[in-house]
Amino acid sequence: MVWTGAVAPDNFRARFNQLPQRILPMKSGVKKVVLAYSGGLDTSVILKWLQETYACEVVTFTADLGQGEELEPARKKAELLGVKPENIFIDDLREEFVRDFVFPMFRANTLYEGTYLLGTSIARPLIAKRQIEIAKQVGADAVAHGATGKGNDQVRFELGYYALKPDVTVIAPWREWDLNSRTQLLEFAEKHQIPIAKDKRGEAPYSTDANLLHISYEGKALEDPWVEPDEDMYTRSVAPEKAPDEAEYVEIEYEKGDAVAVNGVRLTPAALLTELNRLAGKHGIGRLDLVENRFVGMKSRGVYETPGGTLLSVAHRGIESITLDREALHLKDELMPRYAKLIYNGFWFSPEREALQALIDSTQQRVNGVVRLKLFKGSARVVGRKSPNSLYRLDYVTFEADSVYNQKDAEGFIKLNALRLRLNSIAKGL
Repeated sequence: MVWTGAVAPDNFRARFNQLPQRILPMKSGVKKVVLAYSGGLDTSVILKWLQETYACEVVTFTADLGQGEELEPARKKAELLGVKPENIFIDDLREEFVRDFVFPMFRANTLYEGTYLLGTSIARPLIAKRQIEIAKQVGADAVAHGATGKGNDQVRFELGYYALKPDVTVIAPWREWDLNSRTQLLEFAEKHQIPIAKDKRGEAPYSTDANLLHISYEGKALEDPWVEPDEDMYTRSVAPEKAPDEAEYVEIEYEKGDAVAVNGVRLTPAALLTELNRLAGKHGIGRLDLVENRFVGMKSRGVYETPGGTLLSVAHRGIESITLDREALHLKDELMPRYAKLIYNGFWFSPEREALQALIDSTQQRVNGVVRLKLFKGSARVVGRKSPNSLYRLDYVTFEADSVYNQKDAEGFIKLNALRLRLNSIAKGL
């Protein structure tokens, strides 16, 4: 009830002011909201909180990005919390994720701060895109997410929302409610009879985010950057020390900068990454312990497993080494940190990211061929590469006698490049 008169009755005002803060309407006019819903504790509490606080219809969206978890329990939980069956969306986005987001990013050899393969960052624009599509489909006027007010994901989700639907209303409960601790979330869940996984009742050691490209671990024991992660934390790779004692060779075939086959077998994008995850994980490849700079201003420590992505990163550089012109390759390397930062900070749908992507993709038309990797105890090394578009010419680089390169030409080349250095030294009186 909202009093619309100039003066509210005293008894109404007194009762209104006594209401708990979290059930006060934060925004008006929201009739239907699409929630990015995992089925976990946080988003289940958010679902109920939205129903209470906004008195609106809630539509849940759960994305299958290859996180390796059964998603049907999310459907049952949403139904239990009062969501209509026709308002529950569980979409398999694995192929789209790899084809339209992971692969374009890997064409740029993208690394954030020199090491991070952006496994979490690259998933957010796809989730945002599908949320907005569902919002348009069901006539929702708002979207909501479960990202906290301290992290990067709130920025990534919301920049995506606004880029795709400029007039959308965004609800970010972690920036609005007063449930500021795990204990308060559990109390809210118990009060509203929200099922809680048993492992959530204890203090779980790590917060995780997973998809087909990677899994991340943050928080709790990892908040001290001096403390080494427990070995039993890892789920996608064996310890390098326990990896097989014999190396394994893997061949990855490329067409126009994208991997299309593993060991001669053509696979769909998602199936290919799944197979590379298996091969690399078996050899303890793809672990990263990183202190990174968040977009919101703080440093955070995260541990990542990106086994198949690590192979793709190494192999793509390998095939580019023989197919890309020197200056095109160097230009890509100069632009890559800017491109990586755009993805990390949530600007996937920005005009500058799209412009960079067009430039990057224009360099990939002749990036075709096969790379052979050697996998052994945590490492992946390029040990062979071949391409029908190779710029590598044995007749030019051989140490044996040749008839195509006149070594005397190098003298004039050197003197011309040295001219400005000589003039600079003369001006200094040397």
